[in-house]
Amino acid sequence: TAAPTTFLNTFPLFLAIMPKKMPNAGPSAATGAKKSKLTIIVSGFAGSGKSSLADSLGAVLGLRVVHASSILLEMATKGVKALENASPQKIHDWWEGSEAKEFMKRRQQDGSLDIALDGRLKQIADGGNVIMDSWTMPYLYEGRAFRIWLSASVEVRAKRVVGRDKLGFEAVAKKIRRRDEQTKALYRRLYNFSMGENLERFDLVLDTDNFTQKEVFDLAMNEIKEKME
Repeated sequence: TAAPTTFLNTFPLFLAIMPKKMPNAGPSAATGAKKSKLTIIVSGFAGSGKSSLADSLGAVLGLRVVHASSILLEMATKGVKALENASPQKIHDWWEGSEAKEFMKRRQQDGSLDIALDGRLKQIADGGNVIMDSWTMPYLYEGRAFRIWLSASVEVRAKRVVGRDKLGFEAVAKKIRRRDEQTKALYRRLYNFSMGENLERFDLVLDTDNFTQKEVFDLAMNEIKEKME
């Protein structure tokens, strides 16, 4: 009998298992991070600033940055040459389009692609020397990592993306609320955790409503340096 078709068996999954090492103090933020196999996981709902923070930390610490949404997009669009090496804006545009909406409906019915993605992310985290933004890894990854949660109100998140999406404020806010609920429902069904809750798992929780992007970066960087010392 033929195996049922799922997202999981529609693409090859290559996983590199690397040794797990724990953070140690280093002579500087960048060299210390590289020597210590530091793993940092940034999370938060859409529009919270997690991708921007991950990119900024990666640039200063000299660590590889992995965006879970980019890997998921690569899996979802295998064979679509136009999306190879796509820019962050192009990736964002895809996730906000009609194709992504249909993709979310399929994910709600078949979680095999998400499960495969999370297996890949766990092994990347095990390798260390990485900063990733992910909705699931703060809850699923059992290894040692510095976990950051960025919270932001729907209103603030809508203001941040209203110009970028070329939609009115109310339309953007409605879309954000719907996406939040879909995301929470997906992971509750797959893994039985409630995203945005049990924040005691995180080493740093920041309400970004009243902070600039630079202030968020400075607060996160200070906490990371303290943990490394």
